[in-house]
Amino acid sequence: MELAVVGNSEFVTGFRLAGVKKIYEANDDELESVVTKVLEDSDVGIFVMHGDDVNKLPEILRDTLSESVEPTVVTLGGTGESSNLREKIKQSVGVDLWK
Repeated sequence: MELAVVGNSEFVTGFRLAGVKKIYEANDDELESVVTKVLEDSDVGIFVMHGDDVNKLPEILRDTLSESVEPTVVTLGGTGESSNLREKIKQSVGVDLWK
């Protein structure tokens, strides 16, 4: 399983420097198609996006992201509601690893 990151060039730069291989730079026009492509990639285990980019997606795709177990979607930053990594891990694994 690999980590995939989707976002603008400023958002993905740090991940690129950290050695993440699946980096997808996308502007607002390309965002929906790139997110769909990443969701269909069976090699992706964790999918990282900026919270503001998630809010730009259609509601149906946002619902798909929030309910996705594989890949687990983690949102970082933004002004909207952020994902709770603990809840995502619990959803994926089936148990709360912090207890």
